[in-house]
Amino acid sequence: MAVFRTATAGGLLFIMSLMLLGRRVEGEKEVAGDSVVYLGQERDPWRPLIRTTVNLVEIRSIKSSFQFRTFDPEGVIFYGDTKNGEDWFILSLKDGHALMQISKEDVLVSVTGGRKLNDGKWHTLEVSNKGKFVTLVVDGSPGLEVGMQSKQTQEVISGQLRLALGGILVNKDKLIVELDPQMDGCVREGSWLNLSVPWEAEAEELWLCHQNIQPGSYFSGKGLAVFNTSVFSIDEDQGFRLEFWGDFSQLDGTVLSVKSSQEQLMFTAVASNDTKEVVLTFKEQRFTLENTIKRLLVMFLKDSVKVAEREDESDAVTFLAGAESHPGYLTSVRGGRFAVGGLLGEGVIGSRFLTGCLEKVQVQGKDLDLDLSVKHMSVSSHSCPA
Repeated sequence: MAVFRTATAGGLLFIMSLMLLGRRVEGEKEVAGDSVVYLGQERDPWRPLIRTTVNLVEIRSIKSSFQFRTFDPEGVIFYGDTKNGEDWFILSLKDGHALMQISKEDVLVSVTGGRKLNDGKWHTLEVSNKGKFVTLVVDGSPGLEVGMQSKQTQEVISGQLRLALGGILVNKDKLIVELDPQMDGCVREGSWLNLSVPWEAEAEELWLCHQNIQPGSYFSGKGLAVFNTSVFSIDEDQGFRLEFWGDFSQLDGTVLSVKSSQEQLMFTAVASNDTKEVVLTFKEQRFTLENTIKRLLVMFLKDSVKVAEREDESDAVTFLAGAESHPGYLTSVRGGRFAVGGLLGEGVIGSRFLTGCLEKVQVQGKDLDLDLSVKHMSVSSHSCPA
């Protein structure tokens, strides 16, 4: 069932063609409208990947369609506006469901619902304006529909319309529903208002979409994801638990690094394709596993660190914290930081950034969303090449 929100009564029918292509801007790269576009390419997360501007009098169609694929539950797909951003429209995902947000004159409206679209399959989305309604159709079936009407005199539509993919052109504070803008997803086969002129991209090259994908977090060897340990609930008896799933024989680089509240490097787990090993280091202690493992559990307890491969922990390896660390040892963990995909504080050189796919990461028994971290844009939070 669709969830409908309105910020004020009244308003005007939001007659806005939602997708289009435009003319080239000097110094920017032209992109064909039916190109395959990866929306998660490295940039400011709110900044559009590609955009265009067109005169409204040139628009002859009010229907556009494209194919979209993602495992990401949240992020911006496209944005359009008129009057230089006074009236705007945003299509995004929230919790895997399509979310439309519209601002027109004194009206703010959002609507969300339909089946989840973040299943890693290609879906055909069609957006159109039919009379008083803006409609989203998914794979030929009704998705979302929102109607807007005002007692005000309807003005003649003129001027320019801007469109952007993967970002927005207004201040994010204007949004009705807050969201994380970065979208680890792909768009292809766009048909935009029957216009054939190209989009404009600021990037010299657009990243390619993988032909096939699987759920997981992909690290390209260029960056890491950092979390403050303090945001997680840590019980004195249960400790702090991190789990990693994946084919460790296909990983190369730092899987995990942990620093204390005093910024001391406490623990690292580094996979190596050269030695076929996973090296675990806790302070001065060191242990080596074969890289044939599919799961790695790391538990920080009040006086030790326990590492295991199996669910029953029958193969657990224990590192003792040492008398000098007890009882403040776990407290220093609680106030520290941990990174997935690289060594904390080492910069580009010496960081041993991870290359490969982690199928799943959990903290305290719950799935970890890397979009909630401070991370490098090269890290794909929700998909890996298959």
